[in-house]
Amino acid sequence: MRHALAAAALACASLASVGAHAALFEDDEARRAILDLRQRVEAMREATNQRLTDENGQLRRSLLDLQSQIEAMRGDLARMTGQNEQLTRTVSDMQQKQTDVDDRLKKSEPSTVAVDGREFTADPKEKAEFDAALGVFRGGQFAQAQTAFAGFVKAHPQSGYNPSALFWLGNAQYATRNYNEAIANFRSMLSLAPDHAKAPEAVLSIANCQIELKDTRAARRTLEDLTKAYPQSEAAQAGRERLARLK
Repeated sequence: MRHALAAAALACASLASVGAHAALFEDDEARRAILDLRQRVEAMREATNQRLTDENGQLRRSLLDLQSQIEAMRGDLARMTGQNEQLTRTVSDMQQKQTDVDDRLKKSEPSTVAVDGREFTADPKEKAEFDAALGVFRGGQFAQAQTAFAGFVKAHPQSGYNPSALFWLGNAQYATRNYNEAIANFRSMLSLAPDHAKAPEAVLSIANCQIELKDTRAARRTLEDLTKAYPQSEAAQAGRERLARLK
């Protein structure tokens, strides 16, 4: 019995030892598992951190590249804006030059004018010279007007202004008592344009010049011609009155 109890005790002790050893083994395994888990977690954390670092680095590089591209695009846009502004100025300058050319061409191109009821084509220079000469005459500067109209007729022998220019030239000469020259220019005017609005006045002016020259017979013939050629004109009415006084 005693031996049996001892054996049982020994068995229990052995079992306890085995249990203790097993528990110790299980603690070591758990510690190793925990350590392994920690290592794996740490490795994962380091890998994650590295990946995030790499990704952040890549993102920063991408942002820097994008910023560089944006700056380059801004530079291109600025250059394009400058080029567009220059192009706009160039186009504006060209349009202004074209306008100036068109204006100069218009000023130098012949145009239709109307003088004493007659329409014809004249270039701007002709018109300016005729208007200037007429302005001198109307200003009472008859000697200067005589020079101006004589110069005009000589410079523009085919001008549509010539009948009127000859008429005013004759009047300027009459005013300066150049009666024979006046008669010649009035007759040239009548030969050039017998239907001119001032033709009756030109005939009457010839008669006046003849009267001043004391050529009464010639004056009478001229006045008779006036009343026959232009019977309804105011000049013809004045001619009749003048003719009556000559008789």
